[in-house]
Amino acid sequence: MRVMIAGMGSIGRRHLHNLVALGERDIVLFRTHRATLPNADLTAFPTETDLGAALAHRPDAVIVANPTSEHLAVAIPAAHAGCHLLLEKPVSHTLEGLEELARAVRRTGSRVLVGYQFRFHPGLRELRRVVEDGSLGKVIGARAHWGEYLPDWHPWEDFRRSYAARADLGGGVLRTLSHPFDYLRWLLGEAKVLWGRAARSGELEIDVEDVADVMLAFPSSVIGTVHLNFLQKPTSHFVEVTGTRGAAVWRAEEGSVHVGDSDHSAERSIGSPVGYERNEMFLAEMRHFRDVVAGVAEPGCGLQDGVRALEIALQAEGFPPAARDPALVPGP
Repeated sequence: MRVMIAGMGSIGRRHLHNLVALGERDIVLFRTHRATLPNADLTAFPTETDLGAALAHRPDAVIVANPTSEHLAVAIPAAHAGCHLLLEKPVSHTLEGLEELARAVRRTGSRVLVGYQFRFHPGLRELRRVVEDGSLGKVIGARAHWGEYLPDWHPWEDFRRSYAARADLGGGVLRTLSHPFDYLRWLLGEAKVLWGRAARSGELEIDVEDVADVMLAFPSSVIGTVHLNFLQKPTSHFVEVTGTRGAAVWRAEEGSVHVGDSDHSAERSIGSPVGYERNEMFLAEMRHFRDVVAGVAEPGCGLQDGVRALEIALQAEGFPPAARDPALVPGP
């Protein structure tokens, strides 16, 4: 397939390298040259600085990996051109323009995969299996925690210039670390925001929130909580699901799931494959995207899922639910 990649920051380059590792060579880059990484690994690929010129290469697929606030400026024209999309999360910084994207997708038949790559982590997939097979009994609660020190993310650049730290680029902890809003819905069903609070600690001197807590309601009276922060060292990222017969915890740092039951008779730890590395879930995501483009698979995390995760983040930040096209996101 011919692929256009928009944005050559760290995630755009990861996708580029993974495409090459999977045997793809027909790749065109669309970029503004604002990325702070060196360019030596990009010289083999045609590069355009004008979106029209990039789309004139007639790509089958477009990977939207530029800053969050600029996603739709690429995604909507690409959808109108009939391209299939790997749209990085969050899908945008606001809901404005998402209905236009949905209409374009419906008109042209473009398929959209949203880049919530943790759905491809073997540990989280095992946790989902444990929840679904009834091992925990009736699920009664869940909590997710993700704290990671923002200045350590990209050592090669001033973190204050990164998209995660800037309101004008759609940053902030609620949008940037919105993965739990997606994978909790994937694990437990549709979520409703009961309460949210986000704040700027002042520790990082950035103009976006760097700490947040959110309470969610899921089907069958399940209550969940999410804590996010840009301040924690060492990193801690986990999700725990509690049921009437036990609990299961997935920890990203270990990759494993620990399952404990009420009488300690069947406790077990289920690890990731030996030698598993973080990039494996991105490779799995890219393999899936190739199948989506080829028409042999439906997107495992579609536009509706991406919009719903963004809505949760916005509501937690204090924005009221917005009226929307019923065909865009199901449910009330």
